Amino acid sequence: MVFQRPVMLRRSAIGNVIYALKLGGIPSAEREERAAEALRMVGLEALGRRPARVLSGGEQQRLALARVWALRPEVLFLDEPTASLDPGATHEIESVINALHVAGTKIVMVTHNLGQAHRLGDEIMFLHQGRLVERAPADRFLKQPASIEAAQFLEGELPW
Repeated sequence: MVFQRPVMLRRSAIGNVIYALKLGGIPSAEREERAAEALRMVGLEALGRRPARVLSGGEQQRLALARVWALRPEVLFLDEPTASLDPGATHEIESVINALHVAGTKIVMVTHNLGQAHRLGDEIMFLHQGRLVERAPADRFLKQPASIEAAQFLEGELPW
């Protein structure tokens, strides 16, 4: 799982990934190489030795995704992974999410960003007041919502 605000350990960027691999039971002989590969995949290879906590918000989020990538999960849960990020950082995070998906990881993501849901989503599950109201392929949901609540949300009229 990757949270909206990633938790960075008091280690270097690569040290954060190596520690995750250690906790994941990856043999020590493989950790450094897998960590370096994960940093490369998210575009942080040049920042591997920098302290994780001095990285920008977007870089920290990419580092959190690198920790996950290195573990090669079957399913990844994301809680608004681009909240509070600028458009450039958002684009970078979305690229990493898409690459994880292409690599075979099933992504389950919470977002309020309709554009992001359209760009990244295959299927949308719409929740309202803690209840699943609608589940549909992304294109159909965005063009022809089946529920009144979803239609109101898409029009910006649903009161929260």
